[in-house]
Amino acid sequence: MQSGPREILTPFRSIPLEVPEGMKHNEFFNSTENLNDLVNNNGLLMNSENLLLYRKALGHSTEFDCSIIYNTSKTILNPLGRPVRRTQVADNVKQVWNRMNQIIMAYMLEQYPDPDEALVLAGEASLDATWPLTSPGVPSIRMLHNHFIVFPKADLRNSKLADPNNPNLTDGGQHSLFQAYMRDVYREFFGKALNLEILKPASEADARIGLTGYPQGLPSWEIQGGVEALKNVHFWKEYDEVLKGFIDFYRTFFSQVSTHNAPMLHDIYFPEEVESVLLFNNDFMKTAKKVRDHCIVDAKYANAIRWQPAFKQLIYRNDAGKLIVTISQNSIGNAITELLGVVVNRTPDAELYARHEPALIRRLLEVRRRLIEADLGDGIATAYWPKE
Repeated sequence: MQSGPREILTPFRSIPLEVPEGMKHNEFFNSTENLNDLVNNNGLLMNSENLLLYRKALGHSTEFDCSIIYNTSKTILNPLGRPVRRTQVADNVKQVWNRMNQIIMAYMLEQYPDPDEALVLAGEASLDATWPLTSPGVPSIRMLHNHFIVFPKADLRNSKLADPNNPNLTDGGQHSLFQAYMRDVYREFFGKALNLEILKPASEADARIGLTGYPQGLPSWEIQGGVEALKNVHFWKEYDEVLKGFIDFYRTFFSQVSTHNAPMLHDIYFPEEVESVLLFNNDFMKTAKKVRDHCIVDAKYANAIRWQPAFKQLIYRNDAGKLIVTISQNSIGNAITELLGVVVNRTPDAELYARHEPALIRRLLEVRRRLIEADLGDGIATAYWPKE
C-alpha cells in the first residue's frame, strides 16, 4: 500500500452554542460561558486541581477521543494570563496531570494492543496568543489542554491520500523553518542540553509511521520501558526537559529574528548550551537574518510570524510497538494529528455520529472509572451519562 498522509472524515453533532452578537467564535471560546457548556454537555470528570476531563464534541476520532483541560476560566479571567504549557503549572497540579495522562495512555494501549490495528497518540499543542497581532481574539480555548486519540488503521488505510502540499502538513517536516535551515544545530542543541536517561534518541525510521510516512525530520526519542515507564515520575521530568529545550531554541531564534545580535534572554533554561551551540553558530544566525530580512520587506510574511514559543509535543506508538516522544514547531497552528500525517475533515452528521457514540462513551466512562478509583477526580453528570 502506498505510504502517504491520509485525510479522514469524522462526523460530529452540532454543538448547541449561541455566540453573542458581535463576538467572534474564537473570542467566545475563551469565555467562562463556553467552559460551562463544555462541563455540562461533555464533562466527564473534574478534580480540585481544576483539571477537567471531557469528551471532544468536535473530535478527531469516533473510536476514542477525549481531552484534559486545565480549566482556569473562573480563577484567571484574563485569557492572556492563563497557563498554556506544563512549565507554567504548579508542581501539585502537574503531578495529578501526569498521573491522569499515565492512566489514560495505559488504557488506550491495553484496549488497542496491536500497532498494526490502531494508531495511538497523546499530546498537546501550545495555545499562546501567538497569532498575528491584528487577528480578533486569541486562538481556541486559551488554556493548557491535551488530547488522547485512537485511529483504527483500517480507517486510515481506506481513506484517501491527503495533498502533501496541504499547509497543515508542511509544518513539521522538511518544509519547516527549523528543519530546512537549522537541522544540524537543532539536533546538536537537544543532544547537548538535555540530560536524559529514560528517553533515548530514536532514528527517523523508528519514529516514522509507515502508513503515513510521518513524522518527518523531527527530533524523536524512544521511551525505554514502554508504558511502564509512564508510571515513573522521572519520565515526566524528562518529558518536560524536552519542552524546555524546545522553548529555549524557539525563543532564542526569534529574539535574533526580532533584533540583530540580541543579548541572551534572561530566563533561559539552558544558558551554557544556548551560548555555545546557538548564539555562536553561523547557520543559526544567518537563518535568523534571512527571516528578519524577509519580515522587513514582506508585510504579509511578517504578520504571520508567531513570535512566542508555539509547539506540538506528543507521545505515540510506532509500528514496532515502541512509545515515541517528539516535538514540533507549531508555526501555522495545525492539528496535533497532522504531525503524524493524519488530516481530519470534520463533517456535521448527527446520525452517523450517533452510531459510534454508545461505544465511544463506554470507553470514556471506563477511563473515568479508573481515574476516580485512583482518587483523581469526581464524575460529572450530563444528559448523556450519569455522575457515577
